[in-house]
Amino acid sequence: MSKGIEDLVREKYAAVAVSSLTNESSGVQAVAQAFGYSVEELASIPAEANMGLSCGNPTATANLRPGEVVVDLGSGGGIDVLLAARKVGPEGRAIGVDMTDEMLDRARRNAAKAGAENAEFLKGTIDALPLPDASADCIISNCVINLAPDKRAVFQEMARVLRPGGRVAISDIAIKKPLPPEIGQDLLAYVGCIAGAVSIDEYREGLKAAGFAHVEIIDSRADLNAYARIEGQFGCCGGAMAGEPELVDFGFGEDCRAPEGNPSDIVPEASCCSPAESKTPEIITRLAELSRRHDLNAYAASVKVFAVKPR
Repeated sequence: MSKGIEDLVREKYAAVAVSSLTNESSGVQAVAQAFGYSVEELASIPAEANMGLSCGNPTATANLRPGEVVVDLGSGGGIDVLLAARKVGPEGRAIGVDMTDEMLDRARRNAAKAGAENAEFLKGTIDALPLPDASADCIISNCVINLAPDKRAVFQEMARVLRPGGRVAISDIAIKKPLPPEIGQDLLAYVGCIAGAVSIDEYREGLKAAGFAHVEIIDSRADLNAYARIEGQFGCCGGAMAGEPELVDFGFGEDCRAPEGNPSDIVPEASCCSPAESKTPEIITRLAELSRRHDLNAYAASVKVFAVKPR
């Protein structure tokens, strides 16, 4: 990963990692469900593992079996590692790789909270994996490979780490047609997984060049505009869940609910959140803004990627 992009990605995702984004926010939960996670899956892991950063659910299509070793590229808060750990069982291993210390800290706390002794998290970049050759049965990833400037290096690393006959089950973003300049030249849109994506054809050819066979890339037709559901729906006091009274953000925190009178008449006794604590991460704000100005689905797609390393 080029140094400038790597540093930017690390900085912005570190801010997400220390934010209060969790599955307790209705917006975060809605995004996860829009990209294929079930209510039961989300309830089976710590709420802090889901930050609404997914574009699919790779563990749902990876056909993981007890005893396998599965590696998650760009594991974030650990949502997919923890779901995979349950599928491979105590005799298997689920390994997450991430380059951001804050994400690794959050993921390790989530694994401890979940009691997932067969889950571990390693620091590293996805184009230089800290794993030995032929050590994994399956590689998964969720909306991360699009962030790598050198995607072919990532594909080569995947081929190196997989055992012969090993497989790939990835959720990612691919481009359907050229992006408008406002998106294509926006660094936050790059960090937000859109501007750095490649076309489906380029993705397919990159995997084949790395030696993979049976490459299949499927448009999931999930709604990329779903990311806008997160914006403004969380703070240090948590987000509104379905069925709760609607909150109006006056900057006073969760206890300041919409009054029957004039909102300007409210004078809170105290704020439960400071501005720094309740600030939406910049990635989320920018993606929400872009989705209001452009239909992201017209330019990009959430895709399911499958491939096999020949024996």
